[in-house]
Amino acid sequence: MTEAMTGDCLFCSMVDREIEPDVVHETATTLAFRDINPQAPTHVLVVPKTHHRDVAALAAADAGLLSDVFRAVAAVVEQEGLEGRYRLVFNTGAEAGQSVFHVHAHVLGGRPFGWPPG
Repeated sequence: MTEAMTGDCLFCSMVDREIEPDVVHETATTLAFRDINPQAPTHVLVVPKTHHRDVAALAAADAGLLSDVFRAVAAVVEQEGLEGRYRLVFNTGAEAGQSVFHVHAHVLGGRPFGWPPG
């Protein structure tokens, strides 16, 4: 069961091409595009094409689609030449930095990352 979108969702608008993202990879179920405010030389967002609020909601609703998201991440990592040198982030909730409430994976690479993260 897909969570219903509430209000205006930026990423749903991108999936529907009402707003044209800088697409780097697309499948029948996922869309990957460059972040408009990159935090690393490579910063790609991977989203499912159906609306789910966060990664926990997606995992509960559709484990197969969650797997599709991770396969799309792997394809982006390969395409962008990041193998073994990237960070994958899912922010969940406003306090964790989630600002668009449509689950999305941040694929970051191209520079060193510190630990713990900010």
